[in-house]
Amino acid sequence: MDHYASGPVDPLDLHSRLATAVTLYLAALGVWGLYLGLVGSGPSPSFRGALVIVEAGIVVQGLAGALVWAEGGPPEWIHVLYGFALVLALPLAFTVVREGSPRRAALTLGLASLFAMGLAIRGMTTA
Repeated sequence: MDHYASGPVDPLDLHSRLATAVTLYLAALGVWGLYLGLVGSGPSPSFRGALVIVEAGIVVQGLAGALVWAEGGPPEWIHVLYGFALVLALPLAFTVVREGSPRRAALTLGLASLFAMGLAIRGMTTA
């Protein structure tokens, strides 16, 4: 079977692949944020933009998960809980870093990215 042939997209395959991509992206953002904080820099516009991109990826992954749910019935409740927590993790971290030093903001967002990566991994293990 040719995996590159055009045709309908399998929502489960999309949900699974996005989970892997989001997890790896969050790992990279976590390392980047910690680096920015350790060198005393604040979150750069590129770093903030990357956080927005991963949040969009998380939302798209959740929508693909909703399609999987609609086609095949409900998943384990804990899987859904991890998904909702993942959607909320980075926006909540952004609200925490509004005040404080730029270094603290970078470290907080880096740690939040690693925390979100952990949520993504836990979500994948409960699927």
